[in-house]
Amino acid sequence: MLRSLYAMLLMVALLPPVYAQETDVPTGVDRSSTGGAQTLADILARQRGEAVDDSFRRSEVGDPANAPATTAPLGTLGGVSDPEIWRAIRFGSADVTVSAGGDVATILMQNSGIRWLQLREGPLATYGAYLLGATLLVLALFYAIRGKIRIDGGKTGRKILRFTSVERFGHWLLAGSFIVLGLTGLISLFGRKVLIPLFGHESFSTIAIGTKWVHNNISWAFILGLVMILVMWVAHNIPNRTDLAWIAKAGGIFTKGVHPPAKKFNAGQKLIFWAVILLGGSISVSGLSLLFPFELPIFAPTFAKLNALGLPQVLGLGELRTALAPQEEMQLAQLWHTLAGFVLMAIIIAHIYIGSLGMEGAYDAMATGEVEEQWAREHHSIWVAEVKAREAEASGGATPAE
Repeated sequence: MLRSLYAMLLMVALLPPVYAQETDVPTGVDRSSTGGAQTLADILARQRGEAVDDSFRRSEVGDPANAPATTAPLGTLGGVSDPEIWRAIRFGSADVTVSAGGDVATILMQNSGIRWLQLREGPLATYGAYLLGATLLVLALFYAIRGKIRIDGGKTGRKILRFTSVERFGHWLLAGSFIVLGLTGLISLFGRKVLIPLFGHESFSTIAIGTKWVHNNISWAFILGLVMILVMWVAHNIPNRTDLAWIAKAGGIFTKGVHPPAKKFNAGQKLIFWAVILLGGSISVSGLSLLFPFELPIFAPTFAKLNALGLPQVLGLGELRTALAPQEEMQLAQLWHTLAGFVLMAIIIAHIYIGSLGMEGAYDAMATGEVEEQWAREHHSIWVAEVKAREAEASGGATPAE
């Protein structure tokens, strides 16, 4: 599971260009017209978000040893100019000391901040919205074409217990908290562009403060629900050969009357389960890092492990940087938290559709815990046989009436 999480986190290295290695940045640019300083082309390229080779000026930070002696006519003028001081601060080579605040307070200027903001407000928000919109559109088209998946056989009128009250509590705790977290997260991401024009700055300020408080505190319920369903259902979600037959027939959701055998959870439900566990776990870890800023760095050690495994090298990225400023850690955590959140929201939207509007009888499993026996036989025939066998054994071997 950890290796899968590391592989997913590797995607973060592909997002903001500031975190990638600069091996692909063009070199050998002619800057003779500016005496070696940056050119207008450099400035415009940086404004467009393109990678610019800064090595030609990173080291231009002055040298105090070159300062005139104190006995000079005007006294010492220093060996470092103001631009050189700010350049050293920008590129993290200045010797900054602080009396309080630790390493975080020594970062006076952060070179990657603007790129993080551009990525967050640009591609991340844009493609995230496209993903959710496309998910809703596909589900609407599927419903228009396929309609509700009905129970094919005649209903028996008998109920079979599918989920206990504890299982349903864990499910609804996780589901309810995630819905609240998803909505408050979307408000935080899109509030400036969508809500401020509608409600104004002052009203949005109240909404934003309340949203942040709710998001931070509901997160603990989400983590608890995640742990509960992992403990209760992990044994039922181990892949087996039956899943291959279910996948080959797409679970019968595209063809009426086709019902491949399945245990308590079919292959589709197992995919959703592991997506929730892996993505939900990753969201929880990155969320904890955001809840406790600068105290729980996760990307530098993760990148170190990925480098040790050789995954970035295989993908041609070289070694990922492991010396990250505290602010970079928080920016990466926020980007990954949002990215994983969008993917999980799309998956959960599809899950909600199947469990409610998309399939007759499915909602009963989590509403009352009991389902129509014919529904269970059509969608989880192996599980029904196991339940009936246990009931027969408990009743002294008598075969239950059909």
